[in-house]
Amino acid sequence: MKNIKSGLLAGVAAFAMAASFSGAAWSQAAPVAMENVSISDIPYEQITSFEQVRLNWVRKAQEGPIKHDYAVQVVREFPAVDPIFKPEPGGVYVYEATGRGGHPDRAPEEKTTSKSNRIIVLDAKTRDVVAWNEFAPELAGSIHTTALSPDGSSVYTTGPVITADTAKEVSGLDLLALTGTVIKADALSLAPTKVLNVGGRLHHAFVWKDELMIMDTFSREPNGLDVFVFDPKTDTILGGVRDEELGGATYTSYLDPAHENLYILMEPTGYTGNAMTEGYLAAGSMRTGALRWAKPFWVAKVRLSDWTVVQEYPYPGYRSDWLQFSPDGKFFYVNGSGDDKVIKISVETGEVVWSQATGPGPYGIEVNGDGSQVWVADKGETASMFGRTITVINAETGKHISTLPSAYMIDHLILSPNGKEIWATSNGEGKLWVYDGDTRKLLDVVDMPGYGDAHGLVFVAYDANGNAQVVADQGDFHAGIDPRNGKPLSY
Repeated sequence: MKNIKSGLLAGVAAFAMAASFSGAAWSQAAPVAMENVSISDIPYEQITSFEQVRLNWVRKAQEGPIKHDYAVQVVREFPAVDPIFKPEPGGVYVYEATGRGGHPDRAPEEKTTSKSNRIIVLDAKTRDVVAWNEFAPELAGSIHTTALSPDGSSVYTTGPVITADTAKEVSGLDLLALTGTVIKADALSLAPTKVLNVGGRLHHAFVWKDELMIMDTFSREPNGLDVFVFDPKTDTILGGVRDEELGGATYTSYLDPAHENLYILMEPTGYTGNAMTEGYLAAGSMRTGALRWAKPFWVAKVRLSDWTVVQEYPYPGYRSDWLQFSPDGKFFYVNGSGDDKVIKISVETGEVVWSQATGPGPYGIEVNGDGSQVWVADKGETASMFGRTITVINAETGKHISTLPSAYMIDHLILSPNGKEIWATSNGEGKLWVYDGDTRKLLDVVDMPGYGDAHGLVFVAYDANGNAQVVADQGDFHAGIDPRNGKPLSY
């Protein structure tokens, strides 16, 4: 479980805004001292001004380096298995991890038949499934990411939970709160090689500097880490951070284009007593009226060279799930899954450039190949998971361009390394939807074997000698590939 100090975020702050606005239009009313003041005595226009939240922001994180360490334990090892996937030299492939979940409102013939996690490989050009393997039932875990080592040799995904009472039935948010494991699998046999205890329940993971990986967790052991650097060559953790020093609860993390700073999505605490569910339940309670307002959410910028928080960015939305940078790295986009919007923020100043409404419960954010469009997955997060559209917005003006039909619970959006396609993973229907990133035309719908819930995907390219390298994943592009800045991969 996450070990959060209580009472870190004192006071009340709330905000409301129209679907689209300029940062210059924010109210400049004088700040209000919140101590010993009845909320009914505070002028409405003052308690709803986000600009006052931003200008009067008090740092949440501790000063100085906040690095911690954790020793990974190997829970189980497996003998080698013969390859079932044989990549072609020069080929580009997509890896997809799926679980056992699915949306209740789906056709009977497309109900999930998977009994455990599966690793699936597709040809990136033809979009055909070329290989897949299902793990043993006892290795099943709640899938939330697909990740590969930088050299494309190993797949990392969520493993089974560790609990003292193995006979206890656990489901829903209680399942996520338990300490989980990570399964390492061979990328050619698609079979497990190790089960690792990394001290927390894996949420997302991606490549860093073409050598290492960044991982973050839903929940952790008291001495575990919430976000950390992982070395896939040795299966060791090289350092990470904990919620306590960051001043709130972490949700997930992203690298800036220079790969020098880690941007961690932060959530206020004090609502549920369980840090893993704080932001989600607070945002959901806003929808039902159980909460009239929530404390501000923010982004913590951590300099990886010394593990120091160098900047914090409050944003006018309830609980972001994703962060995506503009091609020039000068701006980033965050969403509000509790109030259905996407926001563009200046990296240098923290000012809001624009905010625009999306569909219900936005999750993943992606920028198309020429940087002109921002795509937002309307998953239905905090909104009963009934989202089935994608919202496309003009990156420069913040104006709405289109609403695209999609499957239930589209969450991760990944731009292909050739810069032409946006691939979307459906948690609810066990499918991949592939769109033209410029015209927004739907190109393909690919059924996952077993229709298990699909989370994240990774593009792996093989050179003429058969050497593999990850070129795109949730952490954006790698290995010198950057189609938004004139460096696409041709295939």
